[in-house]
Amino acid sequence: MTAHPLGDTAVLTGRSLRHILRSPDTIVTTALMPIAMMLMFVYVLGGAIDTGGGVGGGSYVNYLLPGILLITVASGIAYTAFRLFTDMRGGIVERLRSMPIARPAVLWAHVLTSLVAILVSLMVVLGVALLMGFRSSAGILAWLAVAGILILFTLALTWIAVIPGLTAKSVDGASAFSYPLIFLPFLSSAFVPTESMPGPVRWFAENQPVTAIVDTIRGLLAGQPIGAEIWVALAWCIGILAVAYLVATAVYRRRVG
Repeated sequence: MTAHPLGDTAVLTGRSLRHILRSPDTIVTTALMPIAMMLMFVYVLGGAIDTGGGVGGGSYVNYLLPGILLITVASGIAYTAFRLFTDMRGGIVERLRSMPIARPAVLWAHVLTSLVAILVSLMVVLGVALLMGFRSSAGILAWLAVAGILILFTLALTWIAVIPGLTAKSVDGASAFSYPLIFLPFLSSAFVPTESMPGPVRWFAENQPVTAIVDTIRGLLAGQPIGAEIWVALAWCIGILAVAYLVATAVYRRRVG
């Protein structure tokens, strides 16, 4: 028998998705923390936060949502690392490698499963935001652009998650890497404009990837003209994705041959 990359990936992805359907709490948990943050910032702190007025339609939930969406992605990838770690430690990957299965199919199945699960979580968070008063004047092309950026960002972070999933020595080690990624939006324009930050913090916030991605998504959802910021956001997403993919596949080849 010969390996068929697309078919093998589809079969293994179906296996992983069935596991998630039997345990949907992973999707709920992924969405729960971002929703709690959104509720706290909008209803508890929102009245005291000055976003410059008119940004995202003047509503703080409109301003906040892009950052919350990125936090949702960062929360979800911990489960990617956990699932891969479990398969590695349980010998599942070794058994699959002994079969006539295409080498990349094992990793791509985990990545695509993560993508589907996180997209569902993003839809849940978006639904809650709509109930909280989020409104957008974006057209269909702008929404498609937002979806494309979120998918690229999810793939980039998911391939980062593959690395600790392959190399971690414990369950805690496999998922702990996501904590800095979850808190990175706090040092960006996700919650407040960078102009309000002190010098060194402002410099970092304005030159890290989350700010470019958040500002691009916020502008698209508000129906505002998007300048060069979208190319900076895409460059960050594609660059991180390329590096993470190369490192993850190299680690995988070294671990399983």
